[in-house]
Amino acid sequence: MKTAPSPALNDPGIVPAILARHGHDATRLMQILRETQESLGWLAPETLTAIASGVGWPRAKVEGTAAFYSFFHLRPRGKYCVLWSDNITDRMLGNRELMQALCEKLWLEPGRLSEDGLVSVNTTSCTGMCDQGPAVLVNYRAVTRMDMARVEQMAELIRNQVPLDEWPAEWFQVTDNIRRKDALLDHGLVPGEALAAAMALGPQGLIDEVKAAGLRGRGGAGFSTGMKWALCRDAAGEAHYVVCNADEGEPGTFKDRVLLTSYADLVFEGMTLAGYAIGAKRGLMYLRGEYRYMLDALESVLARRRAERLLGARILDKDFDFDIEIHFGAGAYVCGEESALIESLEGKPGRPRIRPPFPVTHGYLDQPTAVNNVETLAAACLVARHGGTWYAGLGTGKSAGTKLLSVSGDVERPGIYEYPFGVTVAQVLQDAGVTNCIQAVQISGPSGVCIGQDELERRIAFEDLPTAGAFMVFDCTRDMFEVARNFAHFFAHESCGFCTPCRVGTQIVAQLMDKLETNHGSPYDIDEMFKMHRLMQGASHCGLGNSACNPLFDTLNKFRPAYERRLKSLDYEPAFDLDAALSQARQMTGRDDAGAHLDNME
Repeated sequence: MKTAPSPALNDPGIVPAILARHGHDATRLMQILRETQESLGWLAPETLTAIASGVGWPRAKVEGTAAFYSFFHLRPRGKYCVLWSDNITDRMLGNRELMQALCEKLWLEPGRLSEDGLVSVNTTSCTGMCDQGPAVLVNYRAVTRMDMARVEQMAELIRNQVPLDEWPAEWFQVTDNIRRKDALLDHGLVPGEALAAAMALGPQGLIDEVKAAGLRGRGGAGFSTGMKWALCRDAAGEAHYVVCNADEGEPGTFKDRVLLTSYADLVFEGMTLAGYAIGAKRGLMYLRGEYRYMLDALESVLARRRAERLLGARILDKDFDFDIEIHFGAGAYVCGEESALIESLEGKPGRPRIRPPFPVTHGYLDQPTAVNNVETLAAACLVARHGGTWYAGLGTGKSAGTKLLSVSGDVERPGIYEYPFGVTVAQVLQDAGVTNCIQAVQISGPSGVCIGQDELERRIAFEDLPTAGAFMVFDCTRDMFEVARNFAHFFAHESCGFCTPCRVGTQIVAQLMDKLETNHGSPYDIDEMFKMHRLMQGASHCGLGNSACNPLFDTLNKFRPAYERRLKSLDYEPAFDLDAALSQARQMTGRDDAGAHLDNME
């Protein structure tokens, strides 16, 4: 296949204009690369050379960043780049069959560029549309609710080279699907109300209220928000920063998508509260690349808030300056970890840092930085307006407030459900409309915990089942081995490659799961996976490697027949004691069935 000529040569003014717009600032490399690719289609060698010269970095360093992220393309991708979301819930809805049908109609193989250079079709990790799948990204614009009729029409539109702006508008509609509201989603606040209340308290008073509220980070780890803000405020530095972690890449999670779509004012106000509390003048929202379609709407909200004196200089006519800008990721799950996110904000590959030091003292640009989840920042507005005592009265003693759950899978009404902490899994299932017997519920995505039908009275709370928000339901017709295999491939794909235990271990586990799937495996292979589990738990650089075998551990422990029936045909005697291996894994990890989250102190 011939290599397409570099588009940079066709319009030499594009790259210099983008560089000038970003002040030739190397720390804005991610945004420079994204805007360049959107203009030129892909990042050709000449383009990378021009960008490297423009930001003053070695070309190898610029290419290293571009090569790290799956949404940056160093080879032609075609006029149409179609990526099918490959989360387990999309598979349950038939995404594989639909993708194969599209490829057949376009006469191409998955993962390959068509011979005419027009189109490429491939898979990507969860796109945050689990409540309205199967979903695809077409040139990184979300298309929901795919079916065979849409596949046929899409193939025709691509063959006729119809511009995306002329495709059916309903294809690009992303609905909120809010099914149950509580204190946060039914907040009743007007823009500026929480901010005015916070300014009446003063920075220290606000921090005290957040501490009294017991507000804990909603990213999964549950770190105290008030303590984080206090540590950051007290840290010495030339500048302080607020970072909103909107990189919700955990499969099955889409709550932040809804907050940013319909509650953006609340999120931006929460960022402003954090800036006021810690003494920051600048906030950065790190938004996952899959949510690129939100940019215009979010920028419009920011512009309105500036006009209303809720952002910018002298906010509410007080001696407080603070503004927010939006940065995009480019398809790297590991950037959900706060130090990897900061590396990405600085224009580098998103590899987690060694800690300590922690971001509260040495974060963005090596300055004190408070990194908070979207939901955490929105909830801070309730605390500022109603007080810590009021907020602490919601939920349980150890888990104050409410929690947003992204419910998907085998339910009648997938979508967003908000409950006070302490709600049972059974109550959520009842509200979501379970139509068949329940086999399992995956709480907090692949890195979380899988519970069986005998555990449905357990509660969503930090003291029982902590969660970043994902809530995937599997009825009795589902093969839990296939669920675990999908998660194993997810971790193998998303490993940043920094440390050998995770880089190699995740690949080995995925390959062994594939071997079992084809009935070529043996108990020896299960033993090898447990060895990988123990190795990655003790030696991985970050939480991704530590949690990568959680799905294997849980499904072997609770759904053993799904594995055993793949071994019976081989007539092997077990080469090891499975019960002993499970017991050893529990003792080593200190974990019975509670997941080890990708730790971002949130």
